[in-house]
Amino acid sequence: MSAGLRSGQVAEAAGVNIQTLRYYERRGLLAEPERSNGGHRLYGEDAVTVLRVIKAAQRLGFTLEEVAELLEAGRHRHGRPVAGLQDRAAAKLAEVDARIADLTTIRTALAAAVEAGCDDLTVCASSACCPIPFTGLAEENRHAGPCC
Repeated sequence: MSAGLRSGQVAEAAGVNIQTLRYYERRGLLAEPERSNGGHRLYGEDAVTVLRVIKAAQRLGFTLEEVAELLEAGRHRHGRPVAGLQDRAAAKLAEVDARIADLTTIRTALAAAVEAGCDDLTVCASSACCPIPFTGLAEENRHAGPCC
């Protein structure tokens, strides 16, 4: 049996904890390691790389299910480019752009609420000059009082 890295060594090198390592193994993201004569898990050097790829993909917004699909496609590519990687990255980019647009809208509304001095959501919601987007929902409850 070839020498390998034990769980703690792999986890430390990849910047994850041992529970994460075992979880990824159970999910099939990481190949089941060989075992030493004493029953200890022995991982190859590639396990560290796979773990780093998983964590990097998660930071880019891919779910573990998406990461698993990408890893599986990569395992079966036999030297060919992974089909769909570009499409998946483009789709993820579109998701990120949509979230940025949503967050920009939320930020604008919150900044306007702070600037307007809104202190009470109920009072603000029933005010015609409320900068928070729910004003349209409360139109029938408008009153002519001061803003927020």
